[in-house]
Amino acid sequence: MLLALLVASCKPAQKDNAVAFDLDAIRERGKLIAVTDFNSTDYFIYRGEPMGFHYELLKSFSDQIGIDLEIVTENNLELAFDMLKTGKADLLAKGLTVNTTRKKEILFSEPITETRQVLVQRKPKNWKLLSPEALELRIIRNQLDLAHKTLYVQKGSSHAERLLALSAEIGDSINVVEVPFEAETLIKNVSDGEIDYVVCDENVALVNATYYPDIDVSTPVSFAQSLAWGVRKNDSEILIEELNKWITAYRKTGSYLLLYSKYFRNARSSTIIKSDYYSISTGKVSQYDDLIKEFSDSIKWDWRLLASLICQESRFNANVVSWAGAYGLMQIMPLTGEKFGIDITSSPKNNLKAGAMYINWLHSIFDPKIADEKERLNFILASYNAGPGHVLDAMKLAEKNGMDPQKWDGSVAVWLLKKSEPRYYNDSIVKNGYFRGTESVAFVTELLDRYEH
Repeated sequence: MLLALLVASCKPAQKDNAVAFDLDAIRERGKLIAVTDFNSTDYFIYRGEPMGFHYELLKSFSDQIGIDLEIVTENNLELAFDMLKTGKADLLAKGLTVNTTRKKEILFSEPITETRQVLVQRKPKNWKLLSPEALELRIIRNQLDLAHKTLYVQKGSSHAERLLALSAEIGDSINVVEVPFEAETLIKNVSDGEIDYVVCDENVALVNATYYPDIDVSTPVSFAQSLAWGVRKNDSEILIEELNKWITAYRKTGSYLLLYSKYFRNARSSTIIKSDYYSISTGKVSQYDDLIKEFSDSIKWDWRLLASLICQESRFNANVVSWAGAYGLMQIMPLTGEKFGIDITSSPKNNLKAGAMYINWLHSIFDPKIADEKERLNFILASYNAGPGHVLDAMKLAEKNGMDPQKWDGSVAVWLLKKSEPRYYNDSIVKNGYFRGTESVAFVTELLDRYEH
């Protein structure tokens, strides 16, 4: 899963077959590549929008240093570590337990948060009928009782190492099974009765306990431990310095406290996970997905691109009306609907139909003018927001001033922004007058960014 946002500056020498390493080289590349988990706390899509604790932290950090962000998801820890070591990623943005073994492999940031490792176990079938005291007697609370039990952990996690140490501490054997599945999958397996015991981080366990009320997560197997992000040990001095400076300052803010509470102490988490529009489970974006797929075929778009446009315009609210009178899912103006002979207020399907016909009309304007399909999409999206006249004006201004009229970023987008200045909107080649292009340029960026997610 990918995301891209902003800008670049310095020009250092590249290393190892053009793999960018420290922050100056990352700036030259133009984006920070971060690996995180695709799950219910780190990064996920809900109603078409990217969310997640580590995702929002990454966005704040990348905004702070003014570099684009690219998200790569990899739940397999060994593969994620390999991506960092081989230069395919710059940052491991996961809740990595800081320990001496890992310190030999990677350079840890300042702690993002702290947690304990806990035992996840299933409550007895009749647990709702038991008193709290009786329930406690049926649950493992003493770590000595883990002797000869089989405990599952994610392969490559710190939990196996901790359990081996615990085995030595209690003077008896614990059967530790490492499997290539992350904690959320293993917790579900406990709830489903497929396995009996799992060890994972407490913050993740507590969130999942809201999804699965039949599990118990209150038995610790470690003291509190720091969780941090990781970077390569070599060629990361500037990146780790900037990252640590930001983490230290950000953790003191109210924004950090709110963010942590949002994902780890929020009773609404279970509502999101059980929603039809939690895409990890369902692949759905909205209640209109089938209609979106139908009309995306008519404009030869990926349906998720059209869904991103609708999310941008209406947040999937079929009855919303803008201050200017644009209506429905695709925020079509009544006159546009009339042009195509459609009552845009009669149904979501007709609203989508009118929007698709409008997009095809925009294609008829820009397909002959812009050869590159990817570039052409920027112009069509901008025109959907601004109207084609203002975009055509910006193309003329770009060409007149020695820039490429078929290139959006750094060229036509710049001149669309300049159409708010009298010296440009009064130019004789401009046919549509003044226009404040800030919203339209942002519209293209945000829509495509959401589509990549």
